[in-house]
Amino acid sequence: MPKLVRLISLLVACSLCSLPRAAHAQALIPHTVQLDTAKLEQQGLSLAQEAAQLAQFKQTEMALPRAKLATQLAPKNDKVWFLLGGLYLQNKQVDTAISALNKAQSLNPKNADVQFALGSANFQQEKYEAALGYYQAGLNLKPNDSEGLFNLGNAYYKLSRLPEAIAQYNKAVAADKKFWPAINNVGLINYEQGNIPGAIKQWQTAVALEKQAAEPLLALAVAMYTKGDRASALAMGEAALRIDERYGDLSFLKENLWGNRLLADTKKFLELPRIQDALQPKENPPVNRQQSPK
Repeated sequence: MPKLVRLISLLVACSLCSLPRAAHAQALIPHTVQLDTAKLEQQGLSLAQEAAQLAQFKQTEMALPRAKLATQLAPKNDKVWFLLGGLYLQNKQVDTAISALNKAQSLNPKNADVQFALGSANFQQEKYEAALGYYQAGLNLKPNDSEGLFNLGNAYYKLSRLPEAIAQYNKAVAADKKFWPAINNVGLINYEQGNIPGAIKQWQTAVALEKQAAEPLLALAVAMYTKGDRASALAMGEAALRIDERYGDLSFLKENLWGNRLLADTKKFLELPRIQDALQPKENPPVNRQQSPK
């Protein structure tokens, strides 16, 4: 063994021998770190705010770890659990979302937004009766919430209770005159019921309120084309697909509550050569690699 190692070993042994021995009857009390819970909670809320900002930019994967840590640092804050549940919901992890939202509800049963989120979670699981109950509970706390009224209308729609759906959509518009999604969905119901002029009027109103709303613009294009106004219909269809090409997917339209009659007419419309051309991915224009003249 090298001399240096032997010397160090001797010093360690001597130091151990010099430590006072604990009395046999005395319990060893370990040192504990005193945590500032108020400071930890504040850090948790700051993390939650970061997560919320990331979620606004659809950075869910980055937001989730922050929100999880926030619930550990501020476990009694219902808004933090609500944020975590909402992020899971955006990530299609519905069961995990419900667990977090139930925690938020237990901390604050009067948080209407939590009730609405639980409604949306159950709606995604196609539990429309349960969703209906949560939406109604949320509206009991926040009666004039346009999104809550709209979602309640959607639940009635899925349960084929169409007059009640229209009533809730109209309430949503009464609460917010510019809430075009509710106007759009009244048009969807009108079309399925054979009231084409009524549907066209609803979609025209929705488009007038929001020029960049692809859904009512495409629905209006299909209705106008079916009615015989083909030139303007094709131009509207192209414009709608330029705004959001997802509306060229029939399964996406079905998820957005488009009914069988409208889907059948839309299928024909989307098969038109001019609309098919609009759905094709556009190649980048060729780059001119010639040198500029000196």
